[in-house]
Amino acid sequence: MTEGVRVPDLLSVSGLCKSYSGIPVLQDVGFTLNPGEAIALVGPNGAGKTTLLRCVAGIEEPDEGVVELEGRPFRETDPEARAAMACLLDDFDYFPDLSVADHLALFAWAHGAPDPEAAVAEVLRELGLLPLADRLPVTLSSGQRHRFGLASCLVRPRRILLLDEPEQRLDAEGRAWLASRLAAELAAGVAVLFSSHDRELVDAVACRVIEVGP
Repeated sequence: MTEGVRVPDLLSVSGLCKSYSGIPVLQDVGFTLNPGEAIALVGPNGAGKTTLLRCVAGIEEPDEGVVELEGRPFRETDPEARAAMACLLDDFDYFPDLSVADHLALFAWAHGAPDPEAAVAEVLRELGLLPLADRLPVTLSSGQRHRFGLASCLVRPRRILLLDEPEQRLDAEGRAWLASRLAAELAAGVAVLFSSHDRELVDAVACRVIEVGP
């Protein structure tokens, strides 16, 4: 690397603003995120945490501001962007006619997992989904669907994990697993941006905390 040349941040957000019906939700939000770092977004319900995550993921267009991946504008339609970021937001979509295992195999294959079959088997085991592997997502409980959503992120290669309240619908054992799993992601060099109401999870995982809200 040439001396003095600055390496762009993995993810950079600057001047992000978003309003609905003239009511500001996000005002001049900015931060950077690099490999092995975790940022927790905290604040009351309705403060704008999910809106911020949706803007970062390219699902919603901010009124102002820029989201960049390694110095280039982030576009959700860009294959490189899709390859970099694994997201779990409230509106996790699935194909109605594919089983849990088939979904995960599709995610693993589409995103270039070296061994999709092994990746699916491992994530099913880790998240306690093996008994549900042949079930259709519509037949799962809300808690099972949440674990299925987490599995869809973990079964594929990723550089950034974007998670909206990943602790929701997990019991105490599940939350302890989540803290350990996110710590392992950081140790592997994955960057994590997540919202949470769980102070223990934030304290255990986050390198930095951003208060979102008025």
